Amino acid sequence: MLYHKTFRHKTSQTWVVFIHGAGGSNVVWFKQLREFKKHFNVLLVDLRGHGKSKKEYTQEERYKFDEIALDVIKTMDHLRIEKAHLVGISLGCIVIRAIDKLAPGRAESIILGGAIIQFSSRINVLLSVAKLLQSILPYMWLYKINAWILIPYRKDIESRKVFIREAIRLGEKEFRKWLRMSGEIKYNLREFLIKEASAPVLYIMGERDHMFLPMVSNLVSRHFNSKLEVISNSGHVCNIDQPDVFNERSINFIKSISK
Repeated sequence: MLYHKTFRHKTSQTWVVFIHGAGGSNVVWFKQLREFKKHFNVLLVDLRGHGKSKKEYTQEERYKFDEIALDVIKTMDHLRIEKAHLVGISLGCIVIRAIDKLAPGRAESIILGGAIIQFSSRINVLLSVAKLLQSILPYMWLYKINAWILIPYRKDIESRKVFIREAIRLGEKEFRKWLRMSGEIKYNLREFLIKEASAPVLYIMGERDHMFLPMVSNLVSRHFNSKLEVISNSGHVCNIDQPDVFNERSINFIKSISK
C-alpha cells in the first residue's frame, strides 16, 4: 500500500487526489493543502519508490507504469473513494492519464499542471544522453542538469530547489528505475494524444514552461473535453511558482464540475 494522508472535510463529499511527479513526494503540494482542505476531502500519496512509500518497493528491479497507476487506484479502493478529482504535476500527469485509462469513470475531473503530454525531439535527445551517461556521471548531476533545462529561469529558483531536493531524497536506485521506464512512458503518451480522457480536463501551464506549453496548446485545440489556463510569471512547476492562482483556478474548475 502506498503511503498516504487523508484530510476529511466536515461536510463535503467531494474528494481531491493529488499526484506528484517523478522525484517528488506529497510534500510538493504543501502550497495547495491548506486551501483545498477548506473545500474538499483531500488525499495525498507518495508514489512507489518515493517519499515514505520508498521502503516497500526497494526489492523490485523494474517498475511498470500501469502498476504505478494501479497503486493509486488500490489506495482509493482501500479508502472507499469511488470517485475523485485528480490533480497532478509534471510526470504525475501521465500517472493520472494511466489511472483514467485503467479505471475510466473514477475521475470526476482531471487537472494537469506543468503537463507532459509528448516527448519532443529535444527531450528524446536528453533521455538518450542520460542513459548513456548514467553509468559514468553521478545521478544527481544528471538530475540537476534536467532541472535547469526544465526550470531555467532565475525567477523560478524556489521550484527548482524543491525539484532538486526531492530528487536527492529519491536516491540513485529509484532514479534509474524511472529512467528505464522512458520507453513505456513514450508509448503511453502516444496513446493519450489520440484518446481523450473520460472526464473533463483542465491544463494549467506556466507561461515560461518553454518545453511543454506549445505542445499542450496544440493538443487542447484538438481535444473537445479539455481547456487550457496559462499562468503568467510562472514556469514548469506552476503550483509552486504561483500557488494562489493555481489553487483558485483548480478549485473553481472542480466546483464547476461538482455542481
